[in-house]
Amino acid sequence: MKGLRQKLKFDAELLYVAALFHDLGLVDHYHTATKRFEVDGADAARDFLRARGIAEPQADLVWEAIALHTTPGIPQYMRPEIALTNAGVLVDVVGVGYDDYTPEQRDQVISAFPRGDFKNEFLKVQTCSALKKPQTTFGTVNFDYIQDHDPTFHKPNACTRIRNTPWQS
Repeated sequence: MKGLRQKLKFDAELLYVAALFHDLGLVDHYHTATKRFEVDGADAARDFLRARGIAEPQADLVWEAIALHTTPGIPQYMRPEIALTNAGVLVDVVGVGYDDYTPEQRDQVISAFPRGDFKNEFLKVQTCSALKKPQTTFGTVNFDYIQDHDPTFHKPNACTRIRNTPWQS
């Protein structure tokens, strides 16, 4: 709806694939030990599209939309499929843009796609993923899931990392 309301030109099928696959990296089958879950999902989507003969630029666009879907402050300035994937996640998960939709529009979405106990289930899945590979949470919102679960966990500090680099100066 947002893309149509803003009269953006976007590929609806590519946006659909990005929306469909954006959290696939949270699923054990696609989960790797060393990559952010967003990259795991982006890799799976790109592989899916390539296997179906989708051209590389389109597969890469979906990869970027998924890889950046939790990155604050950047996706909204990128191509519409990337910006809209991020916007969809923001309205769904944290309510950014919620009031841009009428109560009737929101009711239609909930009727078609009931949320159940989304908030608690989502936090549980995200926390589980972050705890499996905490090193991937540095510089991301994914760190918050670990800290919420274990307040004694301390994220790496960028300033400390810079001061501890092996370079002399």
